[in-house]
Amino acid sequence: MCADMIRVRWMPPSGKFHRATALLEDISASGACLQMESPVPEGSIIRWSSDGQEFEAFVRYCKYRDIGYFVGIEFREGSKWSAHAYAPPHLLDLKYLAEPRRK
Repeated sequence: MCADMIRVRWMPPSGKFHRATALLEDISASGACLQMESPVPEGSIIRWSSDGQEFEAFVRYCKYRDIGYFVGIEFREGSKWSAHAYAPPHLLDLKYLAEPRRK
């Protein structure tokens, strides 16, 4: 889980580029979830860069929930995420929280 404002651009199957600001809700090696004000069609290719790393992904779903559109993406080969390459400012690692505390 994380929180980071990012500028994304996407191209739907119709072929016209769009740009918007998105909230990066969570991220993993295989994909991420973005919260957006506008829908992004399934099958679109979405891109952004953060800390010098380029991300490119396919939109797998786009669902409206109470406060906006939640866009699930799957990273394309060669665009996988790792915490070593890019760590969002508000990254919460649940595995770290689940580890027993040492005294």
